[in-house]
Formats: sequence, C-alpha cells, structure tokens
Amino acid sequence: MHPPLSDHPTLQLFWLLILAIPIACVAWTVTKEEVFKEPRLFFEEVRDCGRNLFVRKLAYLFTCEYCFSHWVTLFFLIVTRYKLLLDDWRGYLISFFAIVWLANAYMSLYSRLRVVITSEKAHAKVKEKEAEKLEAETEAVRGNGS
Repeated sequence: MHPPLSDHPTLQLFWLLILAIPIACVAWTVTKEEVFKEPRLFFEEVRDCGRNLFVRKLAYLFTCEYCFSHWVTLFFLIVTRYKLLLDDWRGYLISFFAIVWLANAYMSLYSRLRVVITSEKAHAKVKEKEAEKLEAETEAVRGNGS
C-alpha cells in the first residue's frame, strides 16, 4: 500500500494518526525503557561531561525523547514516503512536523497514564497495609477477649 495523495485528506489523517504510534513507541523505548538503559547511561554521561559542545549536544539524541523522535520520524518518512496535504517536498516538511508533534503528544499521554497507574498501585498498597493492620488488631482483640 502506498501513502495517500493530497486528494485523500481523510486517509492522510488516518495515516498521520497511525504513523505517529510506532514513532512514539520507538522514541520512548530507546530513551526511557530498561532495554536501552546501558547505552542511555553512557550517553547521559557524555551529555553531562562531554569534551565539547557538539559531542554533548549529539548525546541528547539518545537521552531526550523529543529530540530522538525527530530522527525516528525522518527514518519513517524515508521508509513510507508519507506526505501530508501537498504532494511535493512541502508535504514531507508538513508531515515531518505534524508527526513529531503527534508522537510527542502520544508520549505525553503515555507518561501521564504511567503516573496514574503508579499512583493507583501505591494507593492500593497503602489500603492493603491498612486492611492487614486492622485485621491484626481485630485478631488481637478477639484473642484477648476469649
């Protein structure tokens, strides 16, 4: 299947919404997840203690999901040849920035979702500990009363 041309705006929008998902996934995985922890720690060290400005800025590529998403988007645009609104080089430019924006919005939503899930897990553990404590106190009272 070829990417849609500018005379199919609905299909182009569909492609935009879908194409941003794997870009967000790759950018998030490389810059945040444990799978790439060791290379990321190396690049964080280079970023913080690099010899010159160019090397330090280049290290941001693998430590900043926003920065990395630009490179992942460029790769996906080359592979898919997706253009948005216009069928020439301007379509590539528009699609590049639209996809980067949307992929980063997806990553922000995912990050927020993780915070909510973590918070709910912590809240559930607190409730569980309170229930265990209450149960232990109840057992102690029952033991003293009999």
